[in-house]
Amino acid sequence: MLRKAISSVLAASALALSAGAVAASAPSEIKLGTLYASSGPFAAISMPVYLGLKLWVSEENAKGGVMVKPYNKRIPIKLVSYDDQSNTATATTLYNQLITQDKVDLLVSDSGSVLTSIAVPIAREHKMMLFDQTGTGGTFFTPDNPYIALMSDPVSTIWPKYIADFLTQEGPKLGIKKIALLYATNDFTGTQANAFRGFVQKSGAPVKIVYDKGVPTNTSNYTVLINNIRVSQPDAVVEMGYPGNDIAFLRNLRDSGTHFKWLFAIYPGLETEHMVATVGNDGLRYVYTYAPSSVVQYHAESGMSLPDFKAAWTKAYPDNKVAFGFNAVAGYTTGLVIQNALAVTESMDQLALRKAVFSLSGKLKTIDGTFELDKNGAQIGEITPLGQLVPDGKKGLKFAIVYPHDVATGKAVYPAPSN
Repeated sequence: MLRKAISSVLAASALALSAGAVAASAPSEIKLGTLYASSGPFAAISMPVYLGLKLWVSEENAKGGVMVKPYNKRIPIKLVSYDDQSNTATATTLYNQLITQDKVDLLVSDSGSVLTSIAVPIAREHKMMLFDQTGTGGTFFTPDNPYIALMSDPVSTIWPKYIADFLTQEGPKLGIKKIALLYATNDFTGTQANAFRGFVQKSGAPVKIVYDKGVPTNTSNYTVLINNIRVSQPDAVVEMGYPGNDIAFLRNLRDSGTHFKWLFAIYPGLETEHMVATVGNDGLRYVYTYAPSSVVQYHAESGMSLPDFKAAWTKAYPDNKVAFGFNAVAGYTTGLVIQNALAVTESMDQLALRKAVFSLSGKLKTIDGTFELDKNGAQIGEITPLGQLVPDGKKGLKFAIVYPHDVATGKAVYPAPSN
């Protein structure tokens, strides 16, 4: 009996010492490092992502921090962030600073493929897991780089699938035979354009791309390009660019008096409030676009529902200086992936974090849809349906999801009315 009692005391003491050792080794904070662009051409997509991520940090810290499995406790998050001002050289310096000087535990990229493209090799060199928020360039994800995973939107190589499917499957029924493709030559839209072209060519449908042109991302005047597209007499036009590209194209299109019967652009859907403010409702009427998770309500099993998140956003940022849209959802989704990964990771080692992130694939459902990765870390879930902005009868616009049919809320209007 005495021997058993002594053994029990020793075991209890060992457990207490073990628990104490874990508690003693737990850091006082988890440092999350990221960049944002408060100015320059990428500010419109960067700031909402940053504020969405920042809102998640505030929500978790209000609970005492994020639950971290290796320490079996909640640990506050310290957000270490710097303004790269949309400048890739500045971003290069700041990514290195986050890793080598600030020694962050978690590295999160700035928004978009341009500002993510420089983070990919830096993270890989330093063997830091890169939580890629919205950098969708297909070249980022390779078998020899285990230090990246895309959080909040599908890789560009599959993103335009529903556009191509609509034009090749539904288009011929509507009389669409000729397509014009205009895109900005960066990792984000250049990859999408290549994917779109491939989908159309492989479809075998009786449609043909009669105009195919890539332009620099800093293009600000599309008047001549619009005229050249008009000369090719397309039945459908697909224009792919960042917000600045879309704004310039749509404004120039309106000013030129040219009318296309079917027109797609990316950011009327992703950042609708911003596009309405800069282009106006008239310039967006009947435009086809992505219908993102900021307008499509998915069943969230982790984190807030879309209405709750939008209410939290409005409460946190009442000045409305940064428009609410898909990128706000993307930043918050990044936080949710990190939260769920920390809850299951075996350690804070970077490859252990990667393993934890990949363990969520196909299982994690947020307001952004189902999180799912391919073997190289590219996002293959969270695909956005094809929508069309149509008049709401109140001098505004509303989303009609037109494809695929199983999620459609309306029929495509073709040809688009000219006024």
